[in-house]
Amino acid sequence: MSSRERILGRVQRALADVPPDEEAPVERDYLREHGEQTVEETVDLLAENLADYRAVVHRTDSEELPYLIMRLLAQRGPQYVLVPPGLPPEWMSAADPTRVHDRAVSTARELDQVESVVTGCAVAIAETGTIVLDGSPDQGRRRISLIPDHHICVVRVPDQVVASVPLALERLDPARPLTWISGPSATSDIELDRVEGVHGPRTLEVVLVR
Repeated sequence: MSSRERILGRVQRALADVPPDEEAPVERDYLREHGEQTVEETVDLLAENLADYRAVVHRTDSEELPYLIMRLLAQRGPQYVLVPPGLPPEWMSAADPTRVHDRAVSTARELDQVESVVTGCAVAIAETGTIVLDGSPDQGRRRISLIPDHHICVVRVPDQVVASVPLALERLDPARPLTWISGPSATSDIELDRVEGVHGPRTLEVVLVR
C-alpha cells in the first residue's frame, strides 16, 4: 500500500460517521456596489481606473470603430494582427495588417511573431479598472491575449460595463477560462522598479464603444 492510499484510507475512516452535506443555496446578501451611480458616472470611473493602471483609453461609436482600430494599428505599425474566430468582421474592415487567425495548431513561437491582437471582452469593472475575458468567440483563447505585445480590447458601452466585482461575477460563468486584466502586464522587483510586458502585453488599449 502506498503512502497516498494510507492517507486516503485514514481520511475515509475519519469521515465514516459524518453525514453527507446537503446542498444549500449560497447566501449572497453582501453589498454589491458602493453607492448609486449613473451609467455615465460608471463609465467615467472605468476610464479613470483603466488610465491609472496605464491602459490607454479611447472612446468612439460603432460607426467610427473600424477607423479608430485602423489608426491604432497604424501607429504601432504591425505586419500581422491576431484576431479571434468570432471577432465582428466590421471591426477590422478598415485595417491594413495581415490578419492571423487563432488556430489550435499555432505554437507560442508562431504567435510571438504577431505584434498586435484585437479582441472583445466579457465584462468591464469600473471600480477596479478591470477587463474580463472568458474565451468567447470574439475573445479567443487566453494565450492570444498574453503573447502579443499590443492588445486592443473593445468594450461595448454601457452593456458590458458594471460598477463592481460582485456585479461582474453574476454575469460570468465560473466554468469558463476567465482572464482578468487590469492594465498592461507589469511586475516590480524588491526595489519597486516597475517593468512592463514581462508576462503579457506591454501596451493595452481599451476602446469604449457606444
